[in-house]
Amino acid sequence: MRYNLRMDLYVHQHPTWPHFRWNAETVANQLASVRHHQGLFLGRIGGLGFELRTDTVLEALTDDVEKSSEIEGEHLNRQQIRSSIARRLGMEIGNLVPADRHVEGVVDVILDATQRYDAPLTQERLFGWHAALFPTGYSGMWPIRVGAWRDDGKGAMQVVSGPIGKERVHYEAPAALRLEAEMTAFLEWFNVESALDPVLKAALAHLWFVMIHPFDDGNGRIGRATADVALARSERSPQRFYSMSGQIMKECDAYYEVLGQVGVGDLDVTRWMTWFLGCLDRAIAGAEGVIGKVLTETRFWDSISDVPINERQRLMLVKLHGNFEGKLTAKKWAVICKCSPDTALRDITDLIYKGILSLDQAGGRNTTYSLPPRSGMVER
Repeated sequence: MRYNLRMDLYVHQHPTWPHFRWNAETVANQLASVRHHQGLFLGRIGGLGFELRTDTVLEALTDDVEKSSEIEGEHLNRQQIRSSIARRLGMEIGNLVPADRHVEGVVDVILDATQRYDAPLTQERLFGWHAALFPTGYSGMWPIRVGAWRDDGKGAMQVVSGPIGKERVHYEAPAALRLEAEMTAFLEWFNVESALDPVLKAALAHLWFVMIHPFDDGNGRIGRATADVALARSERSPQRFYSMSGQIMKECDAYYEVLGQVGVGDLDVTRWMTWFLGCLDRAIAGAEGVIGKVLTETRFWDSISDVPINERQRLMLVKLHGNFEGKLTAKKWAVICKCSPDTALRDITDLIYKGILSLDQAGGRNTTYSLPPRSGMVER
């Protein structure tokens, strides 16, 4: 049957909604390639020791939590995220720090999605995720309905951009009165086993959830979490060794562009499916770099395992192996470690003598330091 429809209709207004379609040959060929790379990557991971696999999981989950929030314009403290995940998974890491309740909530969502990937996705579970994301009942300065579908009390749910008075509407979601039926259909589809490959199910679940947009806020993060559930099912493992959200963040403009394009029209989502598969492939390729980083850091700590260092020095070495911004100076050391400049300089001089730090540039207040490419200790 053919429909003579305007192409500017939102997808949920199409008579065949929600029966998405795509070019089977195009998607199947790309899926085969992605699945091949996924298998090779997981095989390599399987050859790593337990501690290295654990460290890789910690890095990937930390990226997932941090970047899924960053996509929405929220910047969480990475060290708090890492500490929260480590505590929950019983991982032994140094320099644990307390995390605020918002960080804990986002971590709760990602861990529940990945660690309980084989549990059914239910309305109650989604409401729990939403409540965890918004523990105060506010999104920024504005109160929202938490742990419940939106009610459109303030008007239709729209995705807009531009200044007030000149807003551009990119998408308008289904009316709130439809949400119960829409989400029932979505959850039934998600939980029923079918011939659809789980990786394709991850792509479609993400898109379908975002097109329904059932919450006042947090739809993108929860949509990505549903994709994480399906991706974990595709690997039959709760361990995450790559971050899909981290890769989406790198390609954020393309992500929103393709979502906007498939939000209108005739339910042909070939472009979304191919973009998602490509993004997943690049996430897996990027995880190779994470493994390299983990190996490098593990070798570093092994190499100084019998070298005496104090807690301030350990804290700064952890930060230097993380996302330390800019160059290290004695002043930054003193601020971060809450010590005097003289104490900071003594700590730094000691590490230089032991071959753990190197002098980059001398020049009074502009003197900077960094980790040498390879740390060879002078004294043990």
